Amino acid sequence: MPFVREPAVAGYFYTADAAILEREVDTMIDSAEPPKIEGRLCGLISPHAGYLYSGPTAAHGYKLLRNTSYDAVIVIGPSHREYFDGITMFPGDSYRTPLGDVPVNNDLRSMLAESNKKIMVTTKGHRLEHSIEVQLPFLQRILGAFTFVPMIMGDQRRANCEVLAEAIANVCRNKNVLLIASSDLSHYHSYDVARQLDDRVIADIRAFDPDGLMTKLEHEEVEACGGGPIVAALKALALLGCEKTEILSHCNSGDVTSQYDAVVGYLSAAILQSN
Repeated sequence: MPFVREPAVAGYFYTADAAILEREVDTMIDSAEPPKIEGRLCGLISPHAGYLYSGPTAAHGYKLLRNTSYDAVIVIGPSHREYFDGITMFPGDSYRTPLGDVPVNNDLRSMLAESNKKIMVTTKGHRLEHSIEVQLPFLQRILGAFTFVPMIMGDQRRANCEVLAEAIANVCRNKNVLLIASSDLSHYHSYDVARQLDDRVIADIRAFDPDGLMTKLEHEEVEACGGGPIVAALKALALLGCEKTEILSHCNSGDVTSQYDAVVGYLSAAILQSN
């Protein structure tokens, strides 16, 4: 009997109706106008709120995946509901969305688990977490059939980011793997304060400076609920030869709702290796 991780936020963060979901995701991707990128696309930073709020921003990154293919995808998300030290990978066979099941890449999962004891195979962090799940319908519509490794960071401290980055770089060397960091930015500040906080995160991403971003996160000078996944992804891809980023789109919930007193920030960015 396959062990499937059932959707946790279908009907809440996005529609549970498969036909409507296909149309909505396709429309967001078709409407996105990301800047032209130069180089090989190795990773994305993508938001994970409800599609009404962050879906159009996320679509800017996923549109760049048209006519591409990868051996596998790794999605790193933060844990919103459970605390644990380290990084976990779902032990089952697949993640399910209304669009079907996405198989877990068992070979990559095994190699990552063997690389460091901080990287564990367990359901902890995966059961009700949305940060990975909301990325999958975009990937399903744009890549079609693919395998992936879902990774949740329970503690996003610097040491865990470095462990994860080194593990991914070692396992993915000489493989064509897409790495996705799932993260929103600042939470529940006024519109102007949020823009100031988010601009500082964006500046470090644009500068390809994961250590500078990590220091600001540690000192609580900026906010990103998936700051650890962003830092780990940048560090891993730097070890694999990537050296630049492209900011594709950013906004906050106030731009969607016209309510500006307590907003959440969203960012889509590409991580690239020069040709």
